[in-house]
Amino acid sequence: MKVRLAAGLAALTLLAGAAPPPPAASPGTTVTVAVEGLRSHKGNVLACLTGNPRGFPDCTGDPSARHLSVAATGDVVLVFRDVPPGRYAISLFHDENANGKLDKLMMMPREGFGFSRNAPVRFGPPSFSAAAFDVAGGAVREAVRLRYML
Repeated sequence: MKVRLAAGLAALTLLAGAAPPPPAASPGTTVTVAVEGLRSHKGNVLACLTGNPRGFPDCTGDPSARHLSVAATGDVVLVFRDVPPGRYAISLFHDENANGKLDKLMMMPREGFGFSRNAPVRFGPPSFSAAAFDVAGGAVREAVRLRYML
């Protein structure tokens, strides 16, 4: 009996070792953003992607937010990779002087800014829901037109 049990355990151990590995977690979706309307090729374009409405538009308070910075030379394309399914919004600005912040003059942005879905701007940034889009599997493409107030 002991021999049979030991042989059975050995066979199970061999089978377990020969089993295929579990499937890898499927990679998330790629979100590509084409930036339109740069007024110069100076500085950088800074962007953040958030799925947290309270973190929009500057992504503060969202530890899962994704940030990108790309030189503002030529055609600017931002690529967020492996984005899990969900509802997201993007905000970006043209940091022309490359100081890492959106410069303002009397509360008005001095540098260009934009939002996913080209959400309208009235008396402040748009709401998360106005800029939000769904990520559900297939690649997502957004075109964001920069706006310059000054």
